[in-house]
Amino acid sequence: MNLAVPPLTDIAAIRRHLQRGGVIAYATESCYGLGCDPRKRKAVQKILRLKGRPQSKGLILIGSDFSQFRRYLAPVAPDLAARFKDYWPGPYTLLLPAARRCPKWLTGEHTKLAVRVTAHPGAARLCRALGMALVSTSANRAGRPALKTARACRREFGSKVWVLPGRIGRRRRPSTIIDPASGGVLRA
Repeated sequence: MNLAVPPLTDIAAIRRHLQRGGVIAYATESCYGLGCDPRKRKAVQKILRLKGRPQSKGLILIGSDFSQFRRYLAPVAPDLAARFKDYWPGPYTLLLPAARRCPKWLTGEHTKLAVRVTAHPGAARLCRALGMALVSTSANRAGRPALKTARACRREFGSKVWVLPGRIGRRRRPSTIIDPASGGVLRA
């Protein structure tokens, strides 16, 4: 199964697209995701409009390693950081305290930010090659099933989104969302 992202020679073009506030669709563990540069408010707003999703809910960031989230998070206690290996890389999204400077367009009405070190080889490779975390929300309009193929994304979003080729992983359900401070599971 080929889970690759476009050749690394295309990464510079993808990076420019994201820097200009563009949105991409890319394969993740269970479906295609819509993503953008988390620092670009207009790009995040575009994703929210495409999905029909309220900003108050907040969004998930994915990365290839924890260091890609540091700018968005408050310092993490060493005992909590030691437990990350139990979750990542994997299908677990953790709610961690957001840094004061973390944009509200990412956290919504919450004081925590949802982050995941992805286990999907293509999505991890993309984040690693870009050198940054990406917004990651399922590629679908609110209330509709998540899209599972590049073709479905192109049909749904047309030229509004740069659709990257790839295959989704074998996971049937979205990531499990856990608040490690309380041990609560918000989405199983």
